[in-house]
Amino acid sequence: MANYPYFSHNGTLLSAAEAVIPLSNIEFTYGFGVYETVRVVKGNARFLDDHCKRLMNSARIITLEHTFSLAMVILAAEDLIEKNKVESCNLKILLIGGKTKESADLYIECLAPLYPDRKLYTQGAKVITRQYERFLPQAKTLNMLGSYLAYKEAQSQGAYDALLVNDKGYITEGTRTNFFAIKGTDLFSAPEKDILLGVTRDHVIKVAEANGFKIIERSIKLTELQEYDGAFLTSTSTKIIPITTVDNFVWPEIPKHLKLLMQKFSEQY
Repeated sequence: MANYPYFSHNGTLLSAAEAVIPLSNIEFTYGFGVYETVRVVKGNARFLDDHCKRLMNSARIITLEHTFSLAMVILAAEDLIEKNKVESCNLKILLIGGKTKESADLYIECLAPLYPDRKLYTQGAKVITRQYERFLPQAKTLNMLGSYLAYKEAQSQGAYDALLVNDKGYITEGTRTNFFAIKGTDLFSAPEKDILLGVTRDHVIKVAEANGFKIIERSIKLTELQEYDGAFLTSTSTKIIPITTVDNFVWPEIPKHLKLLMQKFSEQY
């Protein structure tokens, strides 16, 4: 947080130098917490309401009780953006449980924004696959070790991300992204019960449906990628990134309908 002088703790704005979590906090150490990352562009926190609603839902899923209201979290985030005079950043919202609901902590901080290589949008991304299923997939929790190790392996191989594959051989999601396959104007996504329902994913679906695309919930088998025209990833920081390579499988080009969807989404967001 060196570039941003303030952070928020339980709705109170404090100096970034005071941003500490005690080592004795066993709830944090054991990953009993949920979080969100919000993209701030031109001082506007995009989809802030959606992110905060998901934060609350994640807390409910893992039975993390707290005293913070949805309106309070939104206001605290907006106050921090204003206080730091932020134009562009990634806003990290972290809710850590306590022994009682009154002892839960809400931290909000501004982090340097992530700018992916522009070539990814025109040339597509390489991804690898790893067998792993997240615990309580619809909750965005601090329990990220499996995803972290898969992402670290992807980086070591020069890949953008790792796709997570369940024990039945189906692709569910990326380590920090949602995954879609595309065929013509049909978009295919893993069953919603098996994935984190990404905020950007939801808005991509809305834009797709408004432009004549059909959304189909289907288990996508890793060994059947050749049945699709292509695939792509969605995330808060990157919008839509096309995939051209999955392990050793290659799509020769980005399909035209995916390019159209990327264009329509960028025009709106």
